[in-house]
Amino acid sequence: MKKTISLICLLMIFIGCTMNTSDSKKEVVFHKTHEPKKSKAPFSDIVQVGDLYFLSGQIGMDHSVRELVEGGIKVETKQALENIKDVLKHHNMDMENVVKCTVILSDINDFSAFNEIYKDYFPHKPARTTFAAKGLAKDAKIEIECVAVKKK
Repeated sequence: MKKTISLICLLMIFIGCTMNTSDSKKEVVFHKTHEPKKSKAPFSDIVQVGDLYFLSGQIGMDHSVRELVEGGIKVETKQALENIKDVLKHHNMDMENVVKCTVILSDINDFSAFNEIYKDYFPHKPARTTFAAKGLAKDAKIEIECVAVKKK
């Protein structure tokens, strides 16, 4: 968890340092969720700063029943990526808009199985960081967060 927070902080610092002065005046928009059952969550699904969209981490949860899907790392990876697609679609984007992913596995030994599914969703190969951590939400096997850029 500390590594995730550190990575997010470093990414935010990097982006802040690379913005020109006109970008630094852009409004930050904390978008409401498109999932009614998540409306009371203490975080935004997506936060917008200009053309950049920061997606919160997604696990392999079926949001219609608010339960983790069963079947292991491949099924959870697919569901997490479908959840990301849903958030992007709600903001008129798709997986091609994703430029960076951070992937957290509960077991680094799942790396190859996760990668089999992941590569089909991201043939354009956005930048990625992958690491393992214990204790993901809902005892998930994977969590994926992304940064997307909306094309003009």
